[in-house]
Amino acid sequence: MIKIDHIAVYVHDLETVKDFFIRFFSAKANTMYHNPRTGLRSYFLSFDDDSRLEIMSRPEVGRIERDVYRAGYTHLSFSVGSKEEVDRITNRLKEYGYEILSGPRFTGDGYYESAVLGPEDNIIEITE
Repeated sequence: MIKIDHIAVYVHDLETVKDFFIRFFSAKANTMYHNPRTGLRSYFLSFDDDSRLEIMSRPEVGRIERDVYRAGYTHLSFSVGSKEEVDRITNRLKEYGYEILSGPRFTGDGYYESAVLGPEDNIIEITE
């Protein structure tokens, strides 16, 4: 059986991004890894279904201009179990000042979802 072990994302503010996923998506973080030679710092964030997200930072990580339609990975999607939970999490994110890009709504292909601009302009999709 083949499965994705984890997805990794470079970020600038490791603690802010870690706290975002803990606060809104019930992630659990391991102890921060730090390689003093390269400056790499990282956390593995684990979710209830055993999926993992690695967030990493190092001094030379560059910045790119925000473009939601750029080529490459475009968003992370979290299935939260119900329409009500999509609404609850989306409203909570809005209360905390995060930009809601779309929804909550039913998409043309039948998903109930919202899209939120998370820390460092990463798009987070929240589905039923």
